[in-house]
Amino acid sequence: MAAPILALQNARITFGGGDLFSDISLGVERGMRIALMGRNGSGKSTLLKAIAGDIDLDGGERFLQTGVRVSYLRQQPTIIPSRTVYEQVQSGLPKGTADDGIDTGYMVDQVLVGVGIDGSRQLDTLSGGEARRVSLAEALVSEPDVLLLDEPTNHLDINTILWLEGELKAFKGALLIISHDRQFLKNMTNRLFWLDRGQLRTHGKGFAAFDEWSEEILRREEVEAKKLDKKIAEETDWSRKGITARRARNEGRIRALHRLRAERAERAAPVGSAKLTVSAGSKSGKTVVEVHDISKIYMDNNEQEHNVISKFSTKIQRGDRVGIIGPNGAGKTTLLKILMGELAPTTGDVKLGTNLTPAIFDQHRDSLDPDLSLWDTLADPGSGQLLVRGEVRHVVAYLRDFLFEDRQAKSPVKSLSGGEKNRLLLAKLLARESNLLVLDEPTNDLDMETLDLLQEMLNSYSGTLLVVSHDRDFLDQLVTSTIVIEEGGYVDEYVGGYSDYIRGRKERAKKSKKTADKKPLQAENREKQSRKKLTYKDQRDLEHLPAEIEKLGANIVKLEKELADPGFFNKTPELFNASVAKLSEQKVQKETYEDRWLELEILQEEMNGA
Repeated sequence: MAAPILALQNARITFGGGDLFSDISLGVERGMRIALMGRNGSGKSTLLKAIAGDIDLDGGERFLQTGVRVSYLRQQPTIIPSRTVYEQVQSGLPKGTADDGIDTGYMVDQVLVGVGIDGSRQLDTLSGGEARRVSLAEALVSEPDVLLLDEPTNHLDINTILWLEGELKAFKGALLIISHDRQFLKNMTNRLFWLDRGQLRTHGKGFAAFDEWSEEILRREEVEAKKLDKKIAEETDWSRKGITARRARNEGRIRALHRLRAERAERAAPVGSAKLTVSAGSKSGKTVVEVHDISKIYMDNNEQEHNVISKFSTKIQRGDRVGIIGPNGAGKTTLLKILMGELAPTTGDVKLGTNLTPAIFDQHRDSLDPDLSLWDTLADPGSGQLLVRGEVRHVVAYLRDFLFEDRQAKSPVKSLSGGEKNRLLLAKLLARESNLLVLDEPTNDLDMETLDLLQEMLNSYSGTLLVVSHDRDFLDQLVTSTIVIEEGGYVDEYVGGYSDYIRGRKERAKKSKKTADKKPLQAENREKQSRKKLTYKDQRDLEHLPAEIEKLGANIVKLEKELADPGFFNKTPELFNASVAKLSEQKVQKETYEDRWLELEILQEEMNGA
């Protein structure tokens, strides 16, 4: 067993007059990629701060091997608006780096090349995803031996999360991660730290083993607890609720989801007629919303058109669960508003079903009064009861369903943590009678217990769901189809969740590549017909882009090798900076060409199949 490069021995942190945790001992070794687990309020972030050295221990010792560097990506990083990106990243360098004769300019420029952000930009001009990249660059610039990450995927779109995974897989040091993103944890970790009721348990496997391991521990504890004390048994039972919720994804429910997806795949292609009208009829129809060839175009300040959505058609029927994914700024919320009838498309038809009663998730929690108690927030005045989708429930019993303790019922909303407020908001939302539930980024800032609970509730929901989310596991476990919005307005729909979309896209690209590499003679007439439909420019791009993409790829590899030379910057700083700019430009160009080629391949495939 290797010696730890960072360790805590008998660590204790007090909070509010009592111990948040005590007698915590842990060691971080090189190569470890650790998932730090624990329910909301257990002290995970506090423990991470203690490991980072950001806060002092109230007892015990922190050990750091000589020369070991630790970087910490905070959940809410402090960003000074007047700073440039370069200055912010430079602040992550260890003190005295320049005094040691190390070229700090080279180090900052190199990491900025990796994250793809221009160092001259002002911090207040960055999007949420870009700001997260800058924070990661700040953490990586010191070339740390240990990298601590607190909710690194919060507010990132799926593309940026995939980029982050790639960066971290190339990282050679030790990782310690707090995250609610199951797929991210499965992909990134090989060890488990579980902070539970003030104790730290460790396991030699990654997050994929957490549910089974933690449930077995709680099962054994419950048997022992029943022998000792009723109060301990109740506490163990409460703690176990979050775990059993995850394990409740039984085979029967998975089979039901697959059946719904199969039904979605068998439906006929959608048609449409009236523009933004409500279909007639007193009986609630099977169709919730139907759109045909919708497009949405915006004009920028330079009077240039931007196609957010281009010629998209779909039919959403009662009981469907539809996920919507895409890069930040690609148009997910715009599409959601069109599907809800709140925004008219530039062209195309939208037909809404009758008697729709929507309920919308308010991720900012504006609908919660901080001074009201949980009881008064949910219960009908003076009754202590509420109507939950047609069933009368006592408010305390209903709060238990959302992992609240009985003593919290009379506490004010402002006393709750962020995750608990989200639980209360979900309780309020899901109690309402509705037949259309709209969730725009419901997984942001939710702890894992709340995500488990949300998923359980949504799987029992009998209405129609529209969900915008970047949580891949959440989508895989919930939705019957996934609408994907790409930059440039291209929109497509795949049966199933995120993993089904990835498989479908790979199969489509593979089929398109075979078509491009080998064109059978019997398809000659169809090719001629296709060429008539494609413009001359389209056809020329289709034929020449693969070579251009290959050429750019070779240039990018060459530039990256040149920039990796530590002496390059010292010898010719102007040429180095020019190469950095050229590399960034060629990466963008290559991605643009790849997107264009894939779009033309799909277009040609559709024409050939017509």
